[in-house]
Amino acid sequence: MTFSICVHESYTTPDGEAHERFGVAVTTRLPGVGTLCPFVSENGAVATQSLVNIDLGRTGIEYIDDGLGVGDALESLLNADEGAPQRQLHGVDAEETFAFSGAECGDWFGHQEGAHFTVAGNLLTGEAVIEETAAMYADAAVHETTDETDGSPREGDGPAPLAERLIDALAAGHEQGGDKREGLTVQSAAVVVESTESHDVTKPYNDLRVDATETPIADLQETYELAVDGYEATLERYAEAYEQDSLDEAAES
Repeated sequence: MTFSICVHESYTTPDGEAHERFGVAVTTRLPGVGTLCPFVSENGAVATQSLVNIDLGRTGIEYIDDGLGVGDALESLLNADEGAPQRQLHGVDAEETFAFSGAECGDWFGHQEGAHFTVAGNLLTGEAVIEETAAMYADAAVHETTDETDGSPREGDGPAPLAERLIDALAAGHEQGGDKREGLTVQSAAVVVESTESHDVTKPYNDLRVDATETPIADLQETYELAVDGYEATLERYAEAYEQDSLDEAAES
């Protein structure tokens, strides 16, 4: 089921608090990939694809949340999975990366691991899809920074939010050919980001899906932009109410 990227970033908010964030972005020539592939928590990110086994992603994240390293978590699941030769499974936690491509995945298939990210794909037009996805993310990666925002839409020359950069990485791979099954015109894409930072308002652009379209990347980019606009409009309209809620909570604690 085409290609995806899992990432981990460390960042420090303007008030000096250190945090971690994790994300997955994926696209395929099938509908509803967002229901099948990406699994993310404040402790890690996992993508399951090729002959999909949702339990590998769901249980993998549960294991990571329980304190198991991503490598031990995913390897243990693959060792118990009779269908492992047909699976692709990859992910990250705060300390390490893991990537697996079974020998029976559809050609072209493969994966790449970076310092804080993994990319994997199958049934692709070629290796360039993976290489360009990885290169686009690596060029814009944010890690161990002291001036990063909390992932909100950027101002001026600041770094783009992780969700935006993940979609850009998908776009780079898609431009190299992406999924080779041209006979399947109904496609989908998704991006999910979680962090250790709590927020008064849920940021809608950190969990987006385009479930059925012929232009998944362009539609996901447009959906992201609309979600950002809607989020900013909500903050502007209800800013006073959110500030009052924060004051009330502080008074009660």
